[in-house]
Amino acid sequence: MDFMETASVSGPAKNVIAFAQRVGQTNSPLRVNIAIATFHRSNSPASNEFTAACQQAGLDVHLIRERFLFDAAVIPAILRLIAAYDPDIVQTHSVKSHFLMRLSGMHLYRRWIAFHHGYTRTSLKNRLYNRLDRMSLPLATRVVTVCHPFASALEGIGVSPERIVIRHNSVRAFSPSTDDRVAQLRRTLGISTGTTVLLTVGRLSSEKGQCDLMQAMQLLRNRKLRLIIVGDGPDRQKLKDAARTLTLADSITFAGHQKDVTPYYTLADLMVLPSHTEGSPNCLLEAMAAGLPIVATAVGGVPEIVSAKNAAVLVESGNPAALAGAIARLLDDESLRSQISTAARSTASAYSPESYCAAMLSLYSDCLAEVPPHALSLALDRYQASTASTERNGAVAE
Repeated sequence: MDFMETASVSGPAKNVIAFAQRVGQTNSPLRVNIAIATFHRSNSPASNEFTAACQQAGLDVHLIRERFLFDAAVIPAILRLIAAYDPDIVQTHSVKSHFLMRLSGMHLYRRWIAFHHGYTRTSLKNRLYNRLDRMSLPLATRVVTVCHPFASALEGIGVSPERIVIRHNSVRAFSPSTDDRVAQLRRTLGISTGTTVLLTVGRLSSEKGQCDLMQAMQLLRNRKLRLIIVGDGPDRQKLKDAARTLTLADSITFAGHQKDVTPYYTLADLMVLPSHTEGSPNCLLEAMAAGLPIVATAVGGVPEIVSAKNAAVLVESGNPAALAGAIARLLDDESLRSQISTAARSTASAYSPESYCAAMLSLYSDCLAEVPPHALSLALDRYQASTASTERNGAVAE
């Protein structure tokens, strides 16, 4: 039973759906069936990109209705759902889901895998909200996180090291868009022949560093470049205003959220990831699978993904001049672009859905070998009650 709080097919959602589709095709003796539970506000549409994708994948999806954030009325609904499915393992994917699992007391009776994806919300309210993980995650059977820096942070909030599992995201082999589709996209975006296309993909918010990349573009304004920013988020208008202030409006395209980013990866000449913080970024893995030359900041799990085979040029975060220098270096060195492209494709193959699926099945086997603490005491209570009943019946019979 997987509790996922999202309306879009984000990185974690992609992994869950891809795993659920693939796990039934394995030869593993461990048979796995996955049901999805997601939260639904009364003022939001019941059907969204995520629920539609789950249904298309043939997954059971259950909506847990809530009136507001941390609506206590959802706990009985969670308990009823768990009772109905009687899952061997419960999975959670967000601070709220983690906390509700802890609040419901189900961690005492069920094996619980909590997926920790890092914290990208930066307001004071959300920083306080994220601190709830200190109360929840130390109680999980396993906490799966996406990079070593995040694992260290989990230890800092009290999660035992032996309960932490590092598992990078997975990425499928890349199938490029057709030449006709890419040509159509180029015309739609108004990109002239001879223009070099830079691509960045991600949520439009301060921790993703798009402002740094725009300042790097200003340093490179003597080159014929077009930056395409794919994604949406709270900083969209702020970034558009910054583009006008920097007189870069004609050099930057805000493409918004794209359900299918494949044509953009096919069109791009270079991928740039300017983030201030990252875990195991799907856009990085996707760009690697597409064989794009990459400039990225050395944050979170990025170095451990790309450094083994030098699959990207890495720079420090928050440094527009370093970004501009790395981009210029790649644009001026065809041999280096080719080298990084080859290394990126090769490295991405190690993060295939098949390897992710095998690792998750191994994790499930490990968890199934553990008995939740109260489940063990309940079994002992039942055994003792049964023994006492037998002895009483025996005494009566005598």
